[in-house]
Amino acid sequence: MPVLAWIVAATLLGGVLSVFAAAVLALRAGPRQLPTLVSYAIGTLLGAAFLEILPHALELAPSAKHVSVTVLIGILLFFVLEKLVLWRHSHEGQREPHASRHGPNDHGRIAAMVIIGDTFHNCVDGVIIAGAFLVSTELGIITALAIITHEVPQEVGDFLVLLHSGYSKRQALGFNLIASGAMVVGGVGAYFALQTAHTLIPPLLGIAAASMLYISIADLIPMLRGRPGVMVTVKQVLLIAAGSGTIWLVGTLAAVIAGV
Repeated sequence: MPVLAWIVAATLLGGVLSVFAAAVLALRAGPRQLPTLVSYAIGTLLGAAFLEILPHALELAPSAKHVSVTVLIGILLFFVLEKLVLWRHSHEGQREPHASRHGPNDHGRIAAMVIIGDTFHNCVDGVIIAGAFLVSTELGIITALAIITHEVPQEVGDFLVLLHSGYSKRQALGFNLIASGAMVVGGVGAYFALQTAHTLIPPLLGIAAASMLYISIADLIPMLRGRPGVMVTVKQVLLIAAGSGTIWLVGTLAAVIAGV
């Protein structure tokens, strides 16, 4: 299958799957399922970054130092974006249902922030997926899987914010689906841009690894630290390991399918 077809399929399917999975969880299970989803998502993000993306970036880059510098710049970039309330909008959503002090204007503002932030986030995810597929089908599949798994708990938070802000279930689903379309736009745009700029692929992979590391370590892991207890910790560790194991398994299967 052509690379562009893989990119379109992965971004379209990834966006739709993450939105509908999040809708089911948000409307039926609610925030009770978030710790489980977050633990598993952490594992997939760390697994994708360390087991697949960084090794490929090191193979393609002129030197290991180039990759290290790119990852460092990427982490700083995502810190700045988070400060500008473009990357961490879902966590505002998770706090919002319990924050009764906010008035109607705050609800509307936060809902708009969720929609705009999610659109930007999905566009960046599409660019990352495209860059991975341009390296290999195996890496593209793994990257798409990691992105989908971390999108689900984020989308659950988005749904809770929109519903709490007065949107109907149909409106919340519609806005999230529209925002997910930005993933396809980002993926297709990056495909044509990177066709003539292959030297940008190693830095892009470094940025992708930085995004996964930053989201998992700075945003998701702190969400789990507030739940003490030995059994809770064991469950979290097992779920993180399961997430990384899934990446390893998918990578192995994808390599066989791709004939690597």
